[in-house]
Amino acid sequence: MQFTFFKTFCEVIFEYFSTMENEKYEMLAKTFFGLEEVLANELKEIGAEEIVQHNRAVSFVGNLETMYKANYLSRTSLRVLKPILKFKVQSPKVLYKNVKKYDWKSLFSLKDTFAIDTVVSSEYFTHSKFVALRVKDAIVDRFRDEFDERPNVDVDNPTVRINVHIFNDSCTISLDSSGDSLHKRGYRTASTTAPLNEALAAGMILLSEWDHNSDFIDGMCGSGTIPIEAALIALNIPPGYLKESYGFVKWKDFDSELWESVKSGVKTKTELNFNIIASDKSPDAIAASARNIKSAKLLKYIKLEQKYFDQQSSNSGVGTLVMNPPYGERLKEDDLNLFYSEIGDTLKTNFAGFDAWILSASFSSMKKIGLKTSKRLTLFNGALECKFFKYELYHGTKKIFHDKE
Repeated sequence: MQFTFFKTFCEVIFEYFSTMENEKYEMLAKTFFGLEEVLANELKEIGAEEIVQHNRAVSFVGNLETMYKANYLSRTSLRVLKPILKFKVQSPKVLYKNVKKYDWKSLFSLKDTFAIDTVVSSEYFTHSKFVALRVKDAIVDRFRDEFDERPNVDVDNPTVRINVHIFNDSCTISLDSSGDSLHKRGYRTASTTAPLNEALAAGMILLSEWDHNSDFIDGMCGSGTIPIEAALIALNIPPGYLKESYGFVKWKDFDSELWESVKSGVKTKTELNFNIIASDKSPDAIAASARNIKSAKLLKYIKLEQKYFDQQSSNSGVGTLVMNPPYGERLKEDDLNLFYSEIGDTLKTNFAGFDAWILSASFSSMKKIGLKTSKRLTLFNGALECKFFKYELYHGTKKIFHDKE
């Protein structure tokens, strides 16, 4: 009789935690403008449901496993947020009242710390720091009313990071499951001027529709971000494999067994039958790339070459080239136009059979490449609007003519 009772009790506990693990809820993954569809496809692949694209974000529904996978496997996501509170707000008083009535002790204790990030676009609230202060006051006062004590704020390494988003009169308060931005993969130990964001680089590669089975070249690799991300994609290595910590690891409902299962469930490759080439004329860039490639544990898979771009070529006759050349910060307009003209000449001469993709914010100079574009996309590198152009490079002159569009 006692044995039967014990067995039943264990079954109840198991079912309770299984229900918690499988409970589904809404989440929001942030990304760069222009990468929303790429991110939506990534989320679909990991089992997310009810996927909706927004401006610089994708909302979806999933469970705890989906959230872990979105953080660990998504290459284009910057943060994964879990909304916990939504309400209409037009005054600081209403903001304070709604935040204070939430049961914050269900998420963290007096011994824990918290931090608040705010994004505000509203006629009712004009200062994001003021919004953060009122939310902080409401949370602290709720704890004081219940325990006569308060938890501390830690902006650098909090137990719980809270995201507050106010758009017009709608407020959404979410838990940030990612901690540090997901673009911080953990391999960057060296940088050159204006290094490309890792999530943006991965998005560019995924947009290029590279088949992961032919040569991949970055002829102006800088600190190596694009070829590193290409190698991670080709080898199916998760972008989070080096990331040391995530926000959800500190949450009360953290499931360490499920987390280990997510990480161990990824099947990676160990060999590539094509070349991934990182090339640059600058010895400093090659040195920085070498350090980052070594940090990413990819020295075996990426070939480094110190060359001017017009010296770069491929013997395979098929592949993908993705580049982020200078935009003109250190070059005068005439020099930049000549530079881009030389890029076009090299593409025609050395890369027949390739698909070439170039990201640049210098729209006028892009016309000097002298090749017809087959795709034109808009992306943002930070706050800088850029064009991401595709050139299909044929043998002979089939596609070669000045783009007058």
